[in-house]
Amino acid sequence: MSARGLLTRAARARLAALAGVTVLLGACSGLHVSPLAPPPYQADVAARYDATWSAVVRALARENVPIRAIARDSGVIASDDFIAPIGVYADCGRVGSDLVEGEALVAFTLFAEPNGTWTRVLVNSKMRTHMQRKGSSGKLRPTPVYQCASTGRFEANLLDAVRELVKE
Repeated sequence: MSARGLLTRAARARLAALAGVTVLLGACSGLHVSPLAPPPYQADVAARYDATWSAVVRALARENVPIRAIARDSGVIASDDFIAPIGVYADCGRVGSDLVEGEALVAFTLFAEPNGTWTRVLVNSKMRTHMQRKGSSGKLRPTPVYQCASTGRFEANLLDAVRELVKE
């Protein structure tokens, strides 16, 4: 048999082994399905800008949300990342048929804009896993990092609190 035939057999054997390892790794890992990101949360508050701005700042303080930047003139408040349980403020999707569970790093940017006697508030969110696991068993791990989507709960609760505070 020629050396060329042996190389071909050896190359085929390596390719077959590599294909087998790839199939095994693919079967173990499962496909990550990301949640659909909702559009930015938007609401109108039945109060003038100054009252709404003060209420937003007080509501964030009550929730102990760390603030990275605040600019009253432009109507922007940006939070620092903070940790929240996955499922409360963040939906981090699934790996195979198992939900991603654990903790997420969440951050929000709020925009307030006067609209006559009303104020429009827009909330954008950015979320990713911090410590996660596949399903309800196993150890929490920092990797892999998955992008998450807002459940809308933080935004709705915040705007409910703002509406109550402007009534005071």
